[in-house]
Amino acid sequence: MIDPLISIAFYNVENLFDTEDAAYTLDREFTPKGQKKWGPHRYQLKIEKLGKAISRIGENDCQLPPVFIGLAEVENSKVLDDLTQSSGLQYLPYDYVHYDSPDERGIDTALLYNTELFKILDSKAIPIIIYNSKNIRDYTRDILYVKGILNNETVHLYVNHWPSKRSGFDETRLKRIEIANILHQEIESIKEQNPKIIIMGDFNDNPIDDSIYKYLVNDKYKNPSLKLYQKGEGASKFYGKWMLFDQIILSNNFFQSNSNSLTFKTAHIFNTPFLTNPKGRHKYEPFRTYSGKYYQGGYSDHFPVYVLLEKKT
Repeated sequence: MIDPLISIAFYNVENLFDTEDAAYTLDREFTPKGQKKWGPHRYQLKIEKLGKAISRIGENDCQLPPVFIGLAEVENSKVLDDLTQSSGLQYLPYDYVHYDSPDERGIDTALLYNTELFKILDSKAIPIIIYNSKNIRDYTRDILYVKGILNNETVHLYVNHWPSKRSGFDETRLKRIEIANILHQEIESIKEQNPKIIIMGDFNDNPIDDSIYKYLVNDKYKNPSLKLYQKGEGASKFYGKWMLFDQIILSNNFFQSNSNSLTFKTAHIFNTPFLTNPKGRHKYEPFRTYSGKYYQGGYSDHFPVYVLLEKKT
């Protein structure tokens, strides 16, 4: 029997750097002699752990791992090559889309996808040109755009990683609002009638924050993550409070039941026990690779999030 459900996912993989010191990015701490003492053993262990995690997203809901997975915090194509060849993924037909971005630390967004279920038609990096309060450009991550065929339908996918609050809430809030506006301008340039849009990412804001609730999710979209957040669920935890920065937002036509369409069923946070911290005061939180400068040996400081879509058969 053909499974009528498929999943799509997003995962911030927490600083997936190789062990080399890149010439033009601030990645020296993730080298064998750097502050993190990031050597081949730790790198390969993280690759294997992430491959395992991705291969099991949605395992209790559908027969296959996600058709595609948006990723944040990957350094380059090398780490993606290694990830797809990890023991958890090497026998699955995954390929990836990735562009180097101007981010100062060298971390990018990417898309892993099942080549047997998703056909790529087009892709590009959407540059984010924004400035700080001193009129100096903030070199942040591009938005990854991918157009493809899923279940005989054209879908337009945007993978995001918006600026964090690290340099101040008020200033970075305006940056995130500006990026929401840039994203809408890109979507408006699509010439199709009633296009199917998937917006996913680590937005560094919760579903109720202005950048998402007022500026990104207008009357053409629904955000299934909102109900999860209102129930107190989260994909990461900061200062003792659950956050749901990681979200998957869908255009309204995913919620309209047509005879041949993909339709939304449910949204979830993949917080299975092996992804959680096994002990201590951070027990049940995401099992991180690092806590500050201290190596923990975990997966990521975020849980993956995923959405189930129903195929009409």
